[in-house]
Amino acid sequence: MLRTLHIRDFVIVEQAEIHFGSGFTVFSGETGAGKSILIDALALALGGRADASVLREGAARADITAMFDTSATLRSWLTERDLDNGDELALRRVVDAQGRSRGYINGMPATLTQLRELGDSLVDIHGQHAHQSLMRPDAQRDLLDAHGGHAELRQAVAQTWKAWRAVARQLELAEKDAAGLAAERERLQWQADELDQLALQADEWDSLQSEQSRLAHAQALLDGAGQILEALDGEDDSALHRLNTAQHRLQNMLRHDAGLQGVADEIESARIAMAEAVSDLNNYVSRVELDPQRLAQVDTRMSVVFEMARKFKTDPEALPALRDSVHAQLADLQAAADIDALRARAETAETQYLAAAKQLSAARAKVAKSLGKQVTQAMQTLAMQGGRFEPIVTAGAPSAQGSDQVEFLVAGHAGTTPRPLGKVASGGELSRISLALSVIASRAARVPTLIFDEVDSGVGGAVAEVVGQLLKELGERHQVLCVTHLPQVAACGNAQYRVSKKETAGTTRSQIAELDADQRVEEIARMLGGIKITATTRDHAREMLGGLAEQAAR
Repeated sequence: MLRTLHIRDFVIVEQAEIHFGSGFTVFSGETGAGKSILIDALALALGGRADASVLREGAARADITAMFDTSATLRSWLTERDLDNGDELALRRVVDAQGRSRGYINGMPATLTQLRELGDSLVDIHGQHAHQSLMRPDAQRDLLDAHGGHAELRQAVAQTWKAWRAVARQLELAEKDAAGLAAERERLQWQADELDQLALQADEWDSLQSEQSRLAHAQALLDGAGQILEALDGEDDSALHRLNTAQHRLQNMLRHDAGLQGVADEIESARIAMAEAVSDLNNYVSRVELDPQRLAQVDTRMSVVFEMARKFKTDPEALPALRDSVHAQLADLQAAADIDALRARAETAETQYLAAAKQLSAARAKVAKSLGKQVTQAMQTLAMQGGRFEPIVTAGAPSAQGSDQVEFLVAGHAGTTPRPLGKVASGGELSRISLALSVIASRAARVPTLIFDEVDSGVGGAVAEVVGQLLKELGERHQVLCVTHLPQVAACGNAQYRVSKKETAGTTRSQIAELDADQRVEEIARMLGGIKITATTRDHAREMLGGLAEQAAR
């Protein structure tokens, strides 16, 4: 779960460090104070999109760090990538004035993909406009699948769909352009024959170049080696002779001054090294041969390779890889040309896809009934008595997401026929249904932290209190953070933060502070409304907080 969020120079937040506990935590404050900025900052640390506009005006860079507890599953993921750092997990994101960003995991550079992958396992954010996405059929399908835990089934469907479409395209190409495939196959076969006849091995070109250079300069190499041997170990005043003489004299001098032992050791080391060099050079001279016949063979082979490289417009060393590529293309074309085999493969792939899609459809139908019952029950407590919610799964066109159409139907009142969600629900009803869906779907969520950003907009009164109780109940299983403007929801929180903004020297700053019991009374009273907070308003706030505490105790 989220432990700490540190923010520096982000939008209107100069610096803030917020510590989080378990349960249900609320963030409140005046409109425009920057409540949702906290959510945006966390989303950035989790790999969200960034540009220079997120920087506080005049700042050189924005810097956000989020600290989480680490589960055993995450520890395994981190260990595989050499990013593990004990029981805590630090995700950091830095954005500079040019819009460039860098990500870090436990202090080590990380890609945005890695941040997002971790973020998906740590936090689920329900934005304040989440209800608008419910208008889209794909969002309805995704929510149903998320609630049902259909990730593995969807992956199987996507994989079998991809395989089916790939072989179907090959079959279509083979049937459409059989003559063209034959011509292409003939061209590739000619190339393969030419390259096979050359039979250039992977490292052969480098070996040929090395051998040609050695054979072409064999006499010069022998002469050079002989001259070096003469200088090192010749009869007249050679280097080795001088070293032997020096070593002999030092041995006599050591009898009078032991302090010369180090010099003697160094000269002895040089003498031994030179003797080894002389031995190695003698061995080299014995191996080097003048072989004009082999040189001619190597030159001929290199000439043939050069000619082949020129013919194929590539480098000599690239010819072996080209040969492998041509053979691979030829094999693919050969397979594509076999229309009967392709038809059989396409039928098999289609059968596998339909089986996976059928399994996903059955799972969706089962979960749709369960989700419908749960949301219908929640609607009764959200001022929609008699209303019904019915997710409908019908047959649709095959796709990577399956062969179903998912549509959410709703009847806002008793006695009415359920109709598509976007056509019958008002803004307030849509917001309440969205909240119920978010809460119910989140009950099955595996992520430890759930965030709700003003998802309670459009509700009030007794309904708002129910919303608060729903979120508080959810906080018993998850860490729940909620940005709200409703006192009934805020009063349900186990902890509360107030977000405020202050203007100093023409610059606006956002501040975040955790509230104690007395401060919560003042904040709830402010949220209850009115320009002036009266004793009656404070009593009402205390009553709300006290009543909810009694309910929690019961």
